[in-house]
Amino acid sequence: MYKIIVSFEEADHETKVIEVEEGHSILEGLLLNEVHINHNCGGVCACSTCHIYVEKGEEHIPEISDKEEDFIDRAANPRLESRLSCQCVLEGSGGELEVTIPDQSDIIGHEH
Repeated sequence: MYKIIVSFEEADHETKVIEVEEGHSILEGLLLNEVHINHNCGGVCACSTCHIYVEKGEEHIPEISDKEEDFIDRAANPRLESRLSCQCVLEGSGGELEVTIPDQSDIIGHEH
């Protein structure tokens, strides 16, 4: 089991702590725990709306692929720790990660 500490750039959101099973992507874990994040392509690495920052625990997810890196280049405010949450499948026997969800208020289709 993985513990994920989820922070938000949007000021009106409080930090959440969720638990996610091995084999799930961070996107799946967020959705299963009712944490809103856009995912316009349905989680198939065809957009950048599920963009997150992995602040800690990158050793628990696969290395970034060239395809994922191409889509991150299209995301708002990409940084070195940027990843697409749909591509961050939790590997191994458990651990802790810290992620930040960037401000999503400018993404078309954004709903609260």
